[in-house]
Amino acid sequence: MRILVIGSGAREHALVWKLAGERSVAQVLCAPGNPGIGELAQCVPGDPGDPASLLEAARREAVDLTVVGPELPLSLGVVDAFTAEGRAILGPTRAAASLETSKAFAKDFMRRHGVPTAAFEVCDSAQDAGRVIAAGRLGYPLVLKADGLAAGKGVVIAEDRPTAEETVRLAMVERRFARAGDRLVLEQFLVGEEASYFVLADGAAVMPLSSAQDHKRVFDGDRGPNTGGMGAFAPSRLMTPEVERRVLDEIVRPVLNGMMQEGCPYRGFLYVGLMLTADGPQVVEFNVRLGDPEAQVLLPGLDEELSVVLQAAAGGRLPSRPARCRAEPHVGVVLAAAGYPETPQSGQAISGIDDAAGVPGALVFHAGTRRRDGALVTAGGRVLTVVGRGRTYGDAIDVAYQAASRISFEGMQYRRDIGQKALRP
Repeated sequence: MRILVIGSGAREHALVWKLAGERSVAQVLCAPGNPGIGELAQCVPGDPGDPASLLEAARREAVDLTVVGPELPLSLGVVDAFTAEGRAILGPTRAAASLETSKAFAKDFMRRHGVPTAAFEVCDSAQDAGRVIAAGRLGYPLVLKADGLAAGKGVVIAEDRPTAEETVRLAMVERRFARAGDRLVLEQFLVGEEASYFVLADGAAVMPLSSAQDHKRVFDGDRGPNTGGMGAFAPSRLMTPEVERRVLDEIVRPVLNGMMQEGCPYRGFLYVGLMLTADGPQVVEFNVRLGDPEAQVLLPGLDEELSVVLQAAAGGRLPSRPARCRAEPHVGVVLAAAGYPETPQSGQAISGIDDAAGVPGALVFHAGTRRRDGALVTAGGRVLTVVGRGRTYGDAIDVAYQAASRISFEGMQYRRDIGQKALRP
């Protein structure tokens, strides 16, 4: 089959890398892609922010299946546009994508369907938020979330009332998150260990994929501002069989059943961000696609043809069984530009990628890169994800950092502690 992947980041590079080596796939195309993707697939014009241009690309290239990588085209209704024309596409409709595109929708949905999550209040104005803060019912630390899409940076954990009030001012008065901050969700801080769980759904059936742990803060030791993700490892050792059973029974299946009941069956990847508390797993957030950088450590561990299960999910024929995964852990380290996440610099020449990819067990996925006069340069905040595979977590960490040490560009920054949580007793 001919498959079109939508997107241009490291997640999409990982999808293309996995699909390009499969027997069922005749050709992989990507709109718009990036230089790393271009070594494996045909990059074609198409703007993720313009569903019409993506539909035209699918028509022009006569693709058999389209796979959506990032959240933006889902939020704009690309699946609805493809479906209206009878074209096979994997991803949730615009209505179903509200699980990610509106934190307020997701929290209210969980309340309606009995899905465990933190206590919360939805605030439509700075005055509403001020009253919730003054009442103090949610306690401190207090979590404040921009309602809409904010590239993974719309969450602030306020340790005290002045910080909470300043966050409200920045979000709702100074518009730091633009329209994403028109509403805020204020919620109780959950205590526990964080993990992510991934499934594929076809509206009714569910295929559990794997688990992972992300590292959101920019600096070692989980310090500094939130980012889109500085690295990840998979699987998570926290996801024991008992925890996984509870996540499926108490969260995943109620969500899929609830979406069906509300008239918007969920089809595609579902990312469940979890806090594993003393009272059991609770939902921190949903993403309606594979995570980034989690996809880069999940997909290399998948031990079956992704194209086959994606086609089955898009067609409503997904088998209800766990995906087959390899036993080896994978660790991914994000190499970011100077100034990331606030003011990332671009245009720095990149060297050493081929040397890094030559390390046994290593993979390098492009994110913010482009060609300039034939040379590869940085073109975004998160530039590359370097992934290591190993017999143990320690081995995978060593491979990832050995490979990362062979890459360089001016101002390159990365965390030195990715995967260390997996080494704890």
